[in-house]
Amino acid sequence: MAQNKASKTSEKDGLTQFKSALGATIRTIANNKELEVSFNSDRAIITANKARLKALPHNLSKNDISIARGQGDALAMRLASHNEKIHQKYAPNNPQARAVYDTLEQARVEALGCSYFSGMKKNISSMLEDNLNANNFDKISDIADAPLDQALGLILREKLIGIKIPKSGQKIVDLWRKEIEEKSSNPLEGLQEYIEDQKAFSIAIKHLLVDLDLIPPSELEHNSDDDNSGDEIEDKQTDNNQDNKDQETSEGDKQETEQDQNSGDSEESGEADEFDTSASEGDEEAQAQLGDEAQQNQTNKENEKHLSNYPQYKIFTTKYDEIIHAPDLCPREELDQLRALLDKQLETLSGAVSRLANKLQRRLMAQQRRSWTFDLEEGMLDTARLTRVVTDPMAPLSFKQENDTDFRDTIVTLLVDNSGSMRGRPITIAAICGDILARTLERCGVKVEILGFTTKAWKGGKSRESWLEAGRPANPGRVNDIRHIIYKSADEPWRHAKRNLGLMMREGLLKENIDGEALLWTQKRLMARPENRRIMVVISDGAPVDDSTQSVNSGNYLENHLRSVIEDIELRSPIQLIAIGIGHDVTRYYKHAVTLLDAEELGGTLTDELAALFEEDPPQAAKAGRKR
Repeated sequence: MAQNKASKTSEKDGLTQFKSALGATIRTIANNKELEVSFNSDRAIITANKARLKALPHNLSKNDISIARGQGDALAMRLASHNEKIHQKYAPNNPQARAVYDTLEQARVEALGCSYFSGMKKNISSMLEDNLNANNFDKISDIADAPLDQALGLILREKLIGIKIPKSGQKIVDLWRKEIEEKSSNPLEGLQEYIEDQKAFSIAIKHLLVDLDLIPPSELEHNSDDDNSGDEIEDKQTDNNQDNKDQETSEGDKQETEQDQNSGDSEESGEADEFDTSASEGDEEAQAQLGDEAQQNQTNKENEKHLSNYPQYKIFTTKYDEIIHAPDLCPREELDQLRALLDKQLETLSGAVSRLANKLQRRLMAQQRRSWTFDLEEGMLDTARLTRVVTDPMAPLSFKQENDTDFRDTIVTLLVDNSGSMRGRPITIAAICGDILARTLERCGVKVEILGFTTKAWKGGKSRESWLEAGRPANPGRVNDIRHIIYKSADEPWRHAKRNLGLMMREGLLKENIDGEALLWTQKRLMARPENRRIMVVISDGAPVDDSTQSVNSGNYLENHLRSVIEDIELRSPIQLIAIGIGHDVTRYYKHAVTLLDAEELGGTLTDELAALFEEDPPQAAKAGRKR
């Protein structure tokens, strides 16, 4: 008995010592003595002053140690050798292109680390193997399920670092290698030249993305005016292409370059759309170019079949899905108790809540321009003109009416991840923020809707039972019962719905999360609203997770669907979309996103980000939609 206690104590001490040593190593490599390192996440993420690594088992194996070191090395090199401003400046708009861009940049900083520290190579290799196994990439057999960014990242690491592609990643590389080689000559070798220069490396990636038809050539124009290095890279790549292509291809490149230059001219004049590749001059020329544009769109669609990688999302059955109002999930008495529990949490944060609410209200009210129409026959009595009645009893009374402002013509939907990993402090903070948001925006005349998403059961529920009874057909798609919850509808006053927010505190409610379908549901609700400005705020703690669906499909099946939904909302809808990740990096999915390592930061971040959204003009897509 005493020996067992001594053994456990020794193991605990050894684990503590390893964590301490690894934290010190990360801080040294990152050159940040103030960096806070912790081990309580399911994936590694980092911000300027905090690093969170995957939780370690009590009985550490050699492989566990190597994986943890690999995570630490990758995060430390990200801080030491990565400039976020440069990264954001050259980041593409397309979500899939952004995923490739992010992955290749991470491969660059890891390659730098391996060139400085020889021991990193083994650690990085172990980390990659662990990530690939966790996503079941070794079970993928269709290119539609294989993530292009992961394939390119593995190939680049092999070329830059010499890390052999792990067995668990070999299938996705084999599926994509032929397509990559056909689309671009020497696609990754050229990146090695710029490994020490992040700016030049970023521009080189953009050229690669153009070769792979992931972004239009016009995106290269955005950074070329004030950056000569892009021209140098383009010249070098053109020289390399000329060595491998015949004269006919070269002439085609010249014609394409002329079209790109025309595109740049049209964008400078402000007359072309973001995705246009040529300017229009006169009606006849415009008609001709519309034909060219249609032909180009057809070409893009053909390329999309190969490189777009959007999943053909399927649902095995919707029979057991439900959209339900919060009071229907819980007796009124229990709902009152849960709300009281939430109010008790609010008491400890009452000072912070009041400051946040007042700050948001001041910033929003400052943007409202009140205007009135006077001398009307009906409306609100204009007391300033009552003197007329005294001086001239025969004069009629004067009325006034307040004009509607664009600011008030707004709806904000807060979509909260109700998955099990949000249990505890994160879901409490999310509920509190929903409460703050609804109260504050209601005072400012802005409609607020609060929604949640989860599943009805763990491990699939009745949907999975139906799939089993049907003989386990292959690639069934989503096999779980989804539950979408309406905590507060847009037209419901906060005082009527405040009780409903307590439901988030209920034990057993939080299960799994299928984010893509939740966003589509929210988008559909927003598009049915009469308001001109629509804002969607997603609060989540990471990627979609549903064990039942992921066990019978590719490991990234739900993630691919989420990416395609986000792209559709961000690029082709009038909805302003922002995501806030609690404890997990969501910037790899959303163009406008913030990552928080502490749930307590959510209130202030939500206030600042939402106020900033109101300061922006509504998306162009919304304006175009109104014209139509």
